[in-house]
Amino acid sequence: MPKSQNPFAALDDSELLSEQFALQQDEKDELSHIRDEFIIPTKGDLKNKKQGPCTESDALQGGVEASKDSEPSVYLCGNSLGLQPRRTRDYLNKYLDTWATKGVYGHHKALEGGLPPWLHLDDAVKEQTAKIVGALPSEVVVMETLTANLHLLMSSFYRPTKERYKIIIEGKAFPSDHFAALSQLAHHGYPASSLILLVPQSDSSPYLSTEYILSTISQHAASTALVLLPGIQFYSGQYFDIKLITHHCHSLGITVGWDLAHAVGNVPVQLHDWNVDFAAWCNYKYMNGGPGVIGGLFVHERHGTVSVASPDDGPDGLADGEASSKAEEQLLFKPRLSGWWGSDKKSRFQMENKFVPIPGASGWQLSNPSALDMTSVMASLDIFSLTTMEKLREKSQRLTAYLEERLLRYDGGERPYTLITPSNPSERGAQISALLHPGLLDPVMEILEEEGVVVDERRPDVIRMAPAPLYNSYMDVHRFILIFQEACKKAQEGSKKKDREEVVMSNGTNA
Repeated sequence: MPKSQNPFAALDDSELLSEQFALQQDEKDELSHIRDEFIIPTKGDLKNKKQGPCTESDALQGGVEASKDSEPSVYLCGNSLGLQPRRTRDYLNKYLDTWATKGVYGHHKALEGGLPPWLHLDDAVKEQTAKIVGALPSEVVVMETLTANLHLLMSSFYRPTKERYKIIIEGKAFPSDHFAALSQLAHHGYPASSLILLVPQSDSSPYLSTEYILSTISQHAASTALVLLPGIQFYSGQYFDIKLITHHCHSLGITVGWDLAHAVGNVPVQLHDWNVDFAAWCNYKYMNGGPGVIGGLFVHERHGTVSVASPDDGPDGLADGEASSKAEEQLLFKPRLSGWWGSDKKSRFQMENKFVPIPGASGWQLSNPSALDMTSVMASLDIFSLTTMEKLREKSQRLTAYLEERLLRYDGGERPYTLITPSNPSERGAQISALLHPGLLDPVMEILEEEGVVVDERRPDVIRMAPAPLYNSYMDVHRFILIFQEACKKAQEGSKKKDREEVVMSNGTNA
């Protein structure tokens, strides 16, 4: 897609705004069959106060037409929590069956028709995870959760000195990232003023230009030890230029890490080729692993080597900053907070207090990972294997362009919202954020919920819409627009009525 041209902009309203057009786009979508791999909640499911799917009896008891209640909801919230893959329940049942019938043997026993033994689950998910983030299998590992992984990685990659100690993040970073960076500074004895924030240059837009990011990094380069940025900004949906920013940081001798919470499974990245030092992500947004499920991390292969020291490596055979001991045969590896699951698998159960890190990202593992979580992530990864990130990105850009153009065509007078996501498709992921006029968010969200539309709000006035290409359709977008714009009109009317009443009240008081 051309950088600044929406392919739907030239279409007449009579064509673009029609239901028929959305249906035609879905018919042409070669990935549309993947939608069937997911469970789309019905409107009744969302309203049902009982556990489980909404039945016809539930609908009737709730005073809602069963036919209307059985309609699928419009779910545009994959940037917060992905939908459940149909195969997740099957995979988890296999896990439960193994636990029930094999007990502890499930760690080691390979079963016909079953999942990999729990001991090898971390290896079983490497190949597909690596494809999604553009890495070597040895450079990725599914472990821990996002913020825990960021801390573990910063324990290795944030190595402040007297001259270089600052951390650069974006000013509207997700709170946990901000907290993690501040606590790392405090842990090393540096004040909060050592945290450099990239802030929007305009009060009316959250956009951070690449030029501004690069120039700020250059400005603080002599005193900066680490740059930690999001692949995609959670609030606006802006997709940062990971390749260029990483190259710029390295040219200045700065280590750079990336939070890919909103980027993984959303946009194609090439972490290995782009020479990224480290990255971390969660697996419950576009990765559909389930709420709070186990996360993942990347460590470039040049940082994951494990070797035996030679006399030329420095005092006692050690290179500066490398970890080793005589009891560990003078092993050289990047310092990290270590745990037994990160130690050599062949000797893991020998219970010798001798840490021999697994080469690559797996050497950062700590404890036995949750087999339940790993199984859930595996179910989603197997769906990703049905296509490629490049094909998903192609669909995503068209789907988001369709959403953008439909949002821009508002027939209710003055448009009561502003789109704050970059219009350049290369600078955004599968998300459009709309900044509503003050006072409209609550009534709009109330109507959307009542109509079975699931989106995400960021107070005070932002609605985030994320059409996930794995399971969302053009018809989802079409249905959303009809409901959303009608909700906006009702909210505007309510706001004007409230203003008139306040004027009357004020005039009465003045009289």
